[in-house]
This record gives sequence, C-alpha cells and structure tokens, in this order.
Amino acid sequence: MRIKLCVLFGGKSVEHEVSVISALQAIGQLDKTKYDIIPVYITKNSEFYTSFECSCIEEYKNIPALLKKSERCVLMNTDGKVRLLRYPFRKFGDNVISDVDVAFPIVHGTNVEDGTLQGYLKTLGLPFVGCDVTASAVGMDKYVMKTVLKDNGVPVLDCVRFYASEFADPEDVLDRTEAKLAYPVIVKPVNLGSSVGISVAHDRRELKACLEDGFKYASTVLCEKAITDLTEINCSVLGDTSHAEASELEMPFKHDEILSFKDKYEGNSGGAKGGAKGGAKGGAKSSGAGMASLQRQIPAPVSKERREEIRALAVRAFQVLGCNGVSRIDFMIDGETDTVYLNEINTIPGSLSFYLWEPLGVKYTVLLDRMIELALKRRREEDAITFSFDTNILENFAGGAKGAKGSKGSKL
Repeated sequence: MRIKLCVLFGGKSVEHEVSVISALQAIGQLDKTKYDIIPVYITKNSEFYTSFECSCIEEYKNIPALLKKSERCVLMNTDGKVRLLRYPFRKFGDNVISDVDVAFPIVHGTNVEDGTLQGYLKTLGLPFVGCDVTASAVGMDKYVMKTVLKDNGVPVLDCVRFYASEFADPEDVLDRTEAKLAYPVIVKPVNLGSSVGISVAHDRRELKACLEDGFKYASTVLCEKAITDLTEINCSVLGDTSHAEASELEMPFKHDEILSFKDKYEGNSGGAKGGAKGGAKGGAKSSGAGMASLQRQIPAPVSKERREEIRALAVRAFQVLGCNGVSRIDFMIDGETDTVYLNEINTIPGSLSFYLWEPLGVKYTVLLDRMIELALKRRREEDAITFSFDTNILENFAGGAKGAKGSKGSKL
C-alpha cells in the first residue's frame, strides 16, 4: 500500500516563491510507486489549497487562476485519522479529499520553517518530515542557535542582538555595537534565510542604514564582525540524533561581500522551466532550479583535513540542535586566522540540498525516501513515550470554575 504523502509548501514568508520551487522539485523526484502525493499550496494569506495543478510550476505564473482550479482545504484529526478536508465544509456529500499518513513540509522562512507549521502538524498528531518544533525554532533564530552551539563548543562569531523597540534610540544601538564589534559589521534579521535583509556596514552611517533595512524584515536583528578574507563552505547533514552523516562540501560563488538572494536564486535566471525536474550539479541554467541554480564548486577546494573538520562540525551541530531529516549548515573560513566558524543552519534548505548528496552517490529519490523513513522512525519512538495518563482530578474537583473565580485564598 502506498503512503499518502501530503507535501506542504508556500506560506506567509519572504521565501514563499523559493519554497514553491523546492517543493515542486521534490514532487518530481518522489517515487510514485511508494507514495500517493497530495500537493498542498499555502498562500501568503495562510490558506491551504490542493489540486493536480498545484504540482505544476507553470501554473504559478498566475496564482489567482491556479486557486480557481484548486480546492481550498484544511487538515483535521477526525475518527482517529488525519484527513485533508474540503473547506468550507459541504452540508451534503463527502468532504474528505484524502487521508494523510505523513506530511512533508518543504517551506522556507518565518511563519513556516520556524516551528510554526511543525507545531500545527504536531498538534494534529500527524507524522512529518524534518526537524521537530524545538529544533526548527532554534535553527531559525540565529541568536539562540549561536548561544546553544557556543555552549556546546561549536565555533561561532561573537555578536550583539537588538530588538526593534531598542532602535527607538538609534545612537545608543550604534554605540553598543561599536563598543563590541570593529568594522566592517554584518547586520542580519535574526530569523530569516535566503540572505534577505542582510547587509554590510563599513562605518557608523552605513551601520544605521543597515539596521533600518534589517528591521524592515524582522523585529530582531543581529550584528557580528564581518570577515573580510572570507571563504564560504556549505555542508548538508542527513539523519537524526541517533545517527547522522555529512554530505560533500560546496563553495558557493558570490558577486559581492555577502552571498545575496540574487546570487542564490537569480544568478542564472532564464525563466523557470519545469521546476519539478531535479536540477543540476554545479549550477543549473534557470531560476526554476531554486538553490540548485547557485553557481558553486563541488567538491569545495579545501584540504582533506579541512574537509573532514567541517563535515565533523556539521554533524556535531546538527545533533546538538536536535535536528532530523536533511539540513544544510553554512560555514565561514577566516583567511586571516585560518579559522572555521559555523555561520547558520537551514533546517529545510533550498532544493533540500540534493546536489550535495549526488557526488556521494545518493540520488535525490533515495534522499527523499530516507527523510520520510526518519519521520516514521521518530513517530515510532514517540509512540513509545507516555504523554498522558488517566487521573480522577477533574472527577473529584469540587467547586469548578465558579469556586476558583471566587476564591480569596490565592494571590499572585
């Protein structure tokens, strides 16, 4: 019997379009003999829609027209099963579109990758691919991630964090940044990916402008020392806290001081053609390839010793953060000191980093199978844990809410 697999993508995120590309790539590579694939597109208004057309990249050139061809739907736990139901519910007839065995979120950015969608699926009792709620949330928050990794001996750059409310006094924020960090300084929204809102400041005037830009995309920003002699190296990890393995390394090419959104997704833009097709090593020819369109060198031109150092750090960070499935971990090498620092983790990386596994002989279809197997393994492990037990507390509770409301015995 084939597994009913609900692939979720889109969402209220600045990386919405990237998610669509990543998801349709994966749908194109999933083994149709093993899975009944149910594509569920999440609009920027957080509405769910499904149809065959939702799995076709060409349909996203006109999203309003796509939605008219699709059914609005909702996931619901009913009769002991999780089902995808038509919404609004029909008074007559069957509202069930399909039962769902496993969810596969292929989403990027805030409101979806950060544990929000994972928490929804967890509440439904639906097994899902990828990191759990905690790992997703920690991986998205760059400051929290750095704190956890630093406490576990993983090298990260020092930083300073600011909330938008603190920027009401910009001079104080600038003073505090300059007291801790030397220029150049890189400014990042604390919970975004795809290089959105990231910029480099070389002096106080530029720093203020970078902070203003960062706060357009997030309520919290991070400042850290920008490495001037920088080499960026990325590595993917597949597994869970019991066992994890590292992929081949890549060195992405950038056209500025930082790897930009344009470098990642528009560098070889030629129009999206067949986004559900796999993509290519070393740079695809169209933006339809998502992260696979980034110009890169695979394997990265580093020594054997440095390769193993980075791969070992990647696995350690993945397991310290409690990750599951596939993540991509981005590293920085400071050429002046020859020191490796972990930059960030992407718990649902663009294109699911399939291009980093192919050089090791792991085909995209196999990678997807292993991710789904890990989700089912986690479900089996969770089923062995006691989350609730029967008590007679409510049965013997006297007075109810009325008694509690009128009680004078408890004070805060």
